Amino acid sequence: MDRDVSKNTCPECEPNPGRRKLILGAGATALAAAAGGIAGWPRAHAAEPVAKGTKVPPAEASVKRLLESLTAEQKKVAFLPATDPRLTRAGANWHVIPQQIGQLYTPEQQRIIHEIVRGVTSEEGYDLFLRQMKDDSGGLEHFSCALFGTPEGGTPSWLLTGRHLTLRADGNTLPDAVFGGPVIYGHGATGNEKANLFYYQTQVANEVFQALDGKQREKALLPMAPAESSIRLKKNGFAGVAAGELSRDQRELVGKVMQKLLAPYREPDVREAMAALQANGGLETVHLSFYRNEDLGNDREWDIWRLEGPTLVWHFRGAPHVHTWVNFRTRPA
Repeated sequence: MDRDVSKNTCPECEPNPGRRKLILGAGATALAAAAGGIAGWPRAHAAEPVAKGTKVPPAEASVKRLLESLTAEQKKVAFLPATDPRLTRAGANWHVIPQQIGQLYTPEQQRIIHEIVRGVTSEEGYDLFLRQMKDDSGGLEHFSCALFGTPEGGTPSWLLTGRHLTLRADGNTLPDAVFGGPVIYGHGATGNEKANLFYYQTQVANEVFQALDGKQREKALLPMAPAESSIRLKKNGFAGVAAGELSRDQRELVGKVMQKLLAPYREPDVREAMAALQANGGLETVHLSFYRNEDLGNDREWDIWRLEGPTLVWHFRGAPHVHTWVNFRTRPA
């Protein structure tokens, strides 16, 4: 996983090619030279998104189809060993391979990639993430994606990365990971929380805070947030107030937060997440914490908050703009 990100700066969001090389590692330059500049290919071509209401195949079936469509040249760049550490890496702004989707993949392959994105999201989530990609980088074609697997076959894992977004389709090749590994989402609208696509999540989380009594607020509201990328699971010592300490009405509000957070993702992943939660103590084990630092507008609508329990960490940093880091697993640490 990439290094911890400072709470007060956002270096991962800077369009710095030098930094990107650092994130990708020592082999990035050689990889770019080996694969870049395929003659006659369109540069940053944009394929049409999946039309609303269109039924798409399961994401893993589309991933397999994408793999089968790759040329030998493309495979050298975009089909990586299952042991490659990039498979489980996460970051707020990085590219799993240097080539953008619109540079490396043909228009037909890009349509398959749209199918995969739609396959790992709900209909509302697909629309939401498309808007985010358009706002933050100009569209899906400016992100990157790669496949991970073995020459012997089997269902490969798929990873999409770029500014403020990491999505995965893994076919349960990493059986303990709900989303196939850490996922990221965010939006670059800065300084005005209400302009951010994910502000609705801050609103629903703060409904819980408003419902707390004085002693509960003292426990839930902390001075400084941990680093956003600190999402490793732990067995105990969770910050904030546990849902199990709340009244039934208050717990229902925490359940509403969880529902809103999971809503952009596909139903099988949502079911797996909720089953993992129930199998490991239920919602009562989840702690909710809010942080005073970086309160946009000093309005006491807390912009940085965190859900944490034995099987999940969901860290929402809404200031100066949204970065959300998620680690959700089926078994505790």
